[in-house]
Amino acid sequence: MKTVIKVLGATVLVLVGVVLAAPFLIPTERIISELSEQVELNTGRKLQVLGHSELSVLPSLKIELNDVHFANMSSGSRDNMVSMQALEVHIPWLSILGGQAKLEKFVIRQPDILLETDQQGVPNWQIFPTAKSNDKQSTSSEGSTSLPENFDVKLGEVAIYGGTFTYKDGQTKVQHQLSDIEVTVQLPSLRETLAIAGSITYQQQVFELSTTLATPAKLIGGDTFSVTQALNSALVNMNFTGKVAQGGQDIQGELTLKGDSVKAIAQWQGVDLKAKDNAFNQFEVSGAMHMSGQTFTLKTLTAKLDELTIKGQSTLELGKRLNVQANVDLGMLDLNPYLPEPVKQAEAPKEQKEAQPIVWDDTPIDLSALNSLDANVVVRSTGLKAREIRLGENQLSFKLNQGVAHIGLDKFNAYEGSGKGAVKVDASRTPYKINTQFALDSINAEPLLTDAVGFDKVLGKGSVNWDLTTQGQSQKSFVSALGGKLAFNLKDGGVKGANIAEMTRKAKEMLKGDFSSLKEGLNADYNPEQKTDFSSLTGSLVFTNGVGRNTDLYLASPLIRITGEGDVDLPQTNVNYRLVTGIVDTIEGQASTDDSTGFKVPLRIKGPFHKVDVNIDVSGAAKDKAKDKVKDKLKDKLKGLFGG
Repeated sequence: MKTVIKVLGATVLVLVGVVLAAPFLIPTERIISELSEQVELNTGRKLQVLGHSELSVLPSLKIELNDVHFANMSSGSRDNMVSMQALEVHIPWLSILGGQAKLEKFVIRQPDILLETDQQGVPNWQIFPTAKSNDKQSTSSEGSTSLPENFDVKLGEVAIYGGTFTYKDGQTKVQHQLSDIEVTVQLPSLRETLAIAGSITYQQQVFELSTTLATPAKLIGGDTFSVTQALNSALVNMNFTGKVAQGGQDIQGELTLKGDSVKAIAQWQGVDLKAKDNAFNQFEVSGAMHMSGQTFTLKTLTAKLDELTIKGQSTLELGKRLNVQANVDLGMLDLNPYLPEPVKQAEAPKEQKEAQPIVWDDTPIDLSALNSLDANVVVRSTGLKAREIRLGENQLSFKLNQGVAHIGLDKFNAYEGSGKGAVKVDASRTPYKINTQFALDSINAEPLLTDAVGFDKVLGKGSVNWDLTTQGQSQKSFVSALGGKLAFNLKDGGVKGANIAEMTRKAKEMLKGDFSSLKEGLNADYNPEQKTDFSSLTGSLVFTNGVGRNTDLYLASPLIRITGEGDVDLPQTNVNYRLVTGIVDTIEGQASTDDSTGFKVPLRIKGPFHKVDVNIDVSGAAKDKAKDKVKDKLKDKLKGLFGG
């Protein structure tokens, strides 16, 4: 028995001695050399260990490599795809003897990792040759692998300390870099949940991350697996909970993105977002998303910005041609906090400069972006506020196909009226073609024209309709090619700038021999304090090559009737218009159905837009009056001759 014990003791001592001597007997450099040869043989790239290497066997198998480099692809932007200061691997002997790959410790220090694509789009992470395998035991389907039943990987301390991670797109030249990486990984088993936690720095902003994946075995096998992702920083917080299927080709789940300040994010990106204190602050975007192949769908979307809430659904087709489908409800859209304060006009000097002529811009307009995508978007709102503009419930549709855009004003409630309209923009070729059709009813003209084009000279409510077309590639060419018809029918309003009834009264007094009105003048420039009231104002403009021709203007007021005709030349910014004003014979006023007028005075409105003159043609009025007197005398002569 003592002999047996001695033999066993001697054997143990020999084994211990061998183990202790193993680090000195095993040729470490040769092992690393053979490892490098095998890596290069299987990947075509070199693995170099330029620093000190250490191999020990107690208490576990320990490998420590320093100054490690793994070569990049030949078309890469630099020599090495991966470089690291140190790599430490600890493997317990029991796991090796038991047939399990269990890492007690796996640490990477100061790695410099580059993932990139070259100019042809080839990725450098495609390390192994792509080949289909016919081995049914090792592969269950293309792109997935079946793990052996008894095979498992268990990780102890797995961490990355420091270093950088860079992504470069060789085609678009886009580059992103993560730095100061501090990440730990926990993986009890390939068949249990993988957990990743730590922090990274992106553009000098620290992000805390937390990720779970259940399970790695499902990921490797190409089965559907669950994933959670949380990314938190001082600027923004992002959370995602969902499932990944078909090897990453199908992703769906709940996404939430929120933060306290849009202005802070803009400043982080180098954008000086000049905004009011109550604008561009808290924001939140949440929704159910689904990414399947090249299709990204937001089944439900809720976006909040300050006091605004937007809801809807959208689908993006991210193939060769972008296609956007969306249905969005803007709610009550108050844009005032996001609009800059109106610039206060400086007080005009006593000696005002003459108004300058209007010059249409001939700079080419580029609408080629409309050819880059297709879209079908519907936008609704219960109301809109933008400075003085107040809109009610509205609905706008936008359809874009092969460079042709159809914009529909499906529902319009504003300015005390309602209406519908459509705009078609054909940008598929040049010159661009535009067609607009609108029908507005019971519209209050003054605020509409003021808000739309800054024209506040017409008062009254009624209908405004137009069907206009144009083509070109600049503001000037669009104006010069304008064609179509615009018609209006307004009630109970007025036209600012001149009191035509008063001007007519003065002309009539002159013909009676009362010239006292001459001291005030008959010819009148625009005077905002003057106004011509009307009970009805109707008319139309027919445009040809930018020149609007009117032949049917009719204005009825309590004491006068006005008809008119003339041209509005938009390309030359000139107006030439003749009004004929008649004083109603009856004293019934606007309730009268009698359009007959006695004394008539023609009124000439003529000149460039920036300097329009309004003149009374007194000589013409007197000539008409004289003709009437001659007719009366001729009638008397004929009566005397033939007896009457």
